[in-house]
Amino acid sequence: MAEQDFGTGCPAPRGRTRHRGRARSGAALVTAGLAFLAVLAPTPSAAGGGEPRPLVPARFVPGPCPTTPEPVPGRCGYLEVPENRARRGGRTVRLTVAIVPAASGRPAADPVVFMTGGPGADAISDIPFLIDSGVNRDRDLIVMAQRGTLHSRPNLACPEVDRFYAEAVGLRYDAPSTGRRLVRATRACRDRLTASGVDLSAYNTTENAADFADLRRALGIERWNVYGYSYGTDLALTYLRRHPWGVRSVAIDSVVPPQVVSLPWTWDSAREGITTIFAACAAQPRCAHRYPDLRRTLTEQVRRLEARPLTVMAAPPSGGAPVRVVLDGGALVNLLVANAVPAVDVPAALDELAHGNPERFARARAAGATPVVGEFAHGLTQSVACAEWVPGYSRADLLRAGRRAFPGWPDSVLAQAPQLPFEHDVCRVWDVPDRTAVQRVTTTSAVPALVLSGTFDAKTGARWGAYAARTLSRSTTVRIPGIGHWAVPQSPCAQRVLASFLTRPTGPDTRCVAGLAPKPFTITPPPETA
Repeated sequence: MAEQDFGTGCPAPRGRTRHRGRARSGAALVTAGLAFLAVLAPTPSAAGGGEPRPLVPARFVPGPCPTTPEPVPGRCGYLEVPENRARRGGRTVRLTVAIVPAASGRPAADPVVFMTGGPGADAISDIPFLIDSGVNRDRDLIVMAQRGTLHSRPNLACPEVDRFYAEAVGLRYDAPSTGRRLVRATRACRDRLTASGVDLSAYNTTENAADFADLRRALGIERWNVYGYSYGTDLALTYLRRHPWGVRSVAIDSVVPPQVVSLPWTWDSAREGITTIFAACAAQPRCAHRYPDLRRTLTEQVRRLEARPLTVMAAPPSGGAPVRVVLDGGALVNLLVANAVPAVDVPAALDELAHGNPERFARARAAGATPVVGEFAHGLTQSVACAEWVPGYSRADLLRAGRRAFPGWPDSVLAQAPQLPFEHDVCRVWDVPDRTAVQRVTTTSAVPALVLSGTFDAKTGARWGAYAARTLSRSTTVRIPGIGHWAVPQSPCAQRVLASFLTRPTGPDTRCVAGLAPKPFTITPPPETA
């Protein structure tokens, strides 16, 4: 258990990589607030009209770039917007903006704006991945810190939760006592943030999307291209639905459709990603021969570890002294979902575990012992998850979804959503209004769209890309074999497809995909001959 990237509960390594929409009645929603937001958020049928102007204009203020491990190669400033657009005269928030120039000497006029994942991740730290992936090859790249994140003010970081995650590597992942500690840490963070005047209900995808609409207007950009990954796809689709003006194209990578994302949904994605890894091994003769029936092996290990957890000392991958880690069934599953062990090593790691060697999984678990305190905005995670993803589904719904995905696994494992453990309890103390009535909505659009998915993605299963594309009438759907969460930085082919899409949104060049196949899996000697 550690910080999430929806994905979201476990952190994505910074080398990288948080059921249909049954909503409650919405009685907890503030009617006046929704009516006000509706002025700024047209339905698709209204998109043909003129763009409405916000009642409270945002402003962009040039300023120095933030200090980061790799200096930001561009100009910066901040966008100042209302914290809660339904409350005129309230406090404002400041969002850092970085504008990275195009690598080309003759850039196109329409830039790319990036929406990062999480929710709660630091978008500014993603700039090196985006540059290395060529996203700014022919266009300027605009990156804005989402409200509540590291380079925004206020910052909804939760050091209390970071410290919990550091300790949690030595605890049973899904034990009730672990959940109680997480709830205490969450309550402490909430109490501190609200005491400082933060309106937690204002940190949601609707306001987040409105921030990006304000940014385009404040920068005087007529048209731009939107690129989002993971939670950033939820945000991008919401943005496209509510603020369609000036959008030339939309690229979504590792897709979270807003109309379906929920706790039970996470089990569907986990099953798809893990099962696809196993199928790829079965398709490689050496892997199939060396590691037969991986699904049964995984089930056996989940059951064994849940009944008798392992406690071992393991050195974090980043270095340092060994730390005490506990491996139970829930920890094993979440390490797989988080891609904490590279997919090519998963069959070998499971086989080693089955023969008494937990080292690969133990080291991956130990990585959570050294979080960067304050880097991840858990407050934004919980404000989004508790308002938009958790309501409308009971604990029993979640357990049923887990049982469908992985029959025979212990209920104690299946009762916790992958990446979002104990979320019903956490949301009870976070206490934000249910927003599913305005957020669990399908985006229908004719704006050219590129939908990218990695077949090994166990956080946001690849089939959900095709699902979201059904209502994007001018979309191109691409599945990258053998790639996990956030395809573009990991796949040169995905980078070429994205580049060609930005050049010609209605006809991207996808020919490189046909020659792709998962990399060969790691093959270790059988235990008896090792």
